[in-house]
Amino acid sequence: MHGTRGKVFGVVAACAAAGLLAACGSNDSTAKSTPTLTTTKAPAAATTTPAAGAPSTDQQSPQPAPDSATTTSPERPQPVPSQFLTTPNGSPALSDKEKGFIDELKKAGITPGSSDIAITAANLVCQGKAENAPQDQIVTYVTAIAGSDPSFDPSKMSVEQAGKIYYDVASKSYCNK
Repeated sequence: MHGTRGKVFGVVAACAAAGLLAACGSNDSTAKSTPTLTTTKAPAAATTTPAAGAPSTDQQSPQPAPDSATTTSPERPQPVPSQFLTTPNGSPALSDKEKGFIDELKKAGITPGSSDIAITAANLVCQGKAENAPQDQIVTYVTAIAGSDPSFDPSKMSVEQAGKIYYDVASKSYCNK
């Protein structure tokens, strides 16, 4: 019985070793050149064929970029749709509804560092109200969003107060508008 176990173990070990060696494989590649970003022409390097099974140490030189006379002009990109246009600071352009919400937040003492954070909080309030989520649960999530704003200053007001302001302002001036 011990002899059979040893033979089975030997066969399994041999299969595993064969699988590992097969996974290593040769260094064959279908790549014919290395991409380059330069437009200078480099002289072609002489390549040698290594002995069978020996690893190749030579690398192919980059292929020269085609001359501009032989290339076709690139495609012209389509204009960006207006809903994806951004302001100079990289934020998406705000709708009148969003601008009104941010203005109301400022009147209430909150100046968001990013309109994205404020609009996310407002959308969360509206979605929570639409799904009849409990107000305290919505306020908890909005409070977390308000506290994540890099411009939030806890010396001016508590994060809980900021969350409540976000909830109240979004309920009055953003949801269902």
